[in-house]
Amino acid sequence: MDKITFAIPSKSNLQYLKTCIPSIRNNAFRGDHNIIIFVDSDEDGTVDWLVANKDRYDFNFIVNPDLGKKLYGIGKAYDKCIELSETEVFMIFHADMILGKHADLKAWEQLKDRKDVVCATRIEPPLHPNAGEKILKDFGMYPENFKEEDFHEFIEANLNEEKLTEGIFAPWMMYKDEFLSIGGHDPRMHSCREDSDVFNRLHLAGFNFKQPWNSLVYHFTGRGAGSFDGDKERHEQWKKDMNNSTREFIRKWRSNVKHTPLMKPIVPPVYDIGIKIINSNLQLVGLLEPWCNNLYVDCDYRLYIDSEQPNTYDILATKILPIDEKPENDIIISLDGKNFNQQDFAYLQEISQIIEQSGQVGESKLGQTNIYVTINNLNEYQNDLIKI
Repeated sequence: MDKITFAIPSKSNLQYLKTCIPSIRNNAFRGDHNIIIFVDSDEDGTVDWLVANKDRYDFNFIVNPDLGKKLYGIGKAYDKCIELSETEVFMIFHADMILGKHADLKAWEQLKDRKDVVCATRIEPPLHPNAGEKILKDFGMYPENFKEEDFHEFIEANLNEEKLTEGIFAPWMMYKDEFLSIGGHDPRMHSCREDSDVFNRLHLAGFNFKQPWNSLVYHFTGRGAGSFDGDKERHEQWKKDMNNSTREFIRKWRSNVKHTPLMKPIVPPVYDIGIKIINSNLQLVGLLEPWCNNLYVDCDYRLYIDSEQPNTYDILATKILPIDEKPENDIIISLDGKNFNQQDFAYLQEISQIIEQSGQVGESKLGQTNIYVTINNLNEYQNDLIKI
């Protein structure tokens, strides 16, 4: 196989990097792959360790120019590593992962077309549900108690596994120029959801997703990002970041993250939707604003704009409008805030797929809800979102 570049962001992840980097050097089919680490925060001596071990493990690293003041963001960190890579192919890798024997080669063998995106199969301790997209097997909760010999035995027993499924998650491999052709990661997904966004875009751009089950990595399950609740302080910040990034994802895609059980993206149509609310209030404004292009309300929404504008790329002053403003959206959803309930909201969250399946030009009531829909046309805009 050709040499590739491992792109690894780190946010005070020294505990995991100490295991991650040696695993690439010891377990990869090629011992000379390039490794680039982006240090986004350093509260644990990461930079000092990288300086001391740079020659030993032969890697390069980049430090956030605003280290200690402002996070660069995981998507931008990946993109910086990829931009500086000198190989045709890169592999997105997490600091809290351990490469299994020849996982690089087994993934490379499936990279048969320039439009292929190949991901390794994660092995994780049984902390989160499994829909069939990963292997739940406990080889340790932390690097300090990692059962290395048992892990290697398991890998050896599965190197000839021929199972191949269609899905995508980290770690994933593809051609650098093909990735750059869609503009890289979207910076508006600053801390989370950057992967779901780029997977949607790759799917719409016609890329093929492959997951070979003989390319294996061990994943300590969200320790790098903070999704593991065993680290309370980091987990609390992750929850805030995830909430903000999820709202940005919905603003962009008019849908929450969707995929098959094996992690192939499902991308509903993106329509131009306006929501018109009589008897509105700030709670409803906050709930429904991400789900539309424009929101027309009869309450004072200025406090919401002041509080929410720092969290979004959308210009809320032009997005939220007085109710007497005439809507020019392709699809108008009308509702009464006094009658709006949880069932109505559940339908609104699936409105794109509902319209795709049964929508037609004209006016109608949405099932047994309190929602009325006016469809002026059914133009779809999701392909406009492929490139940044």
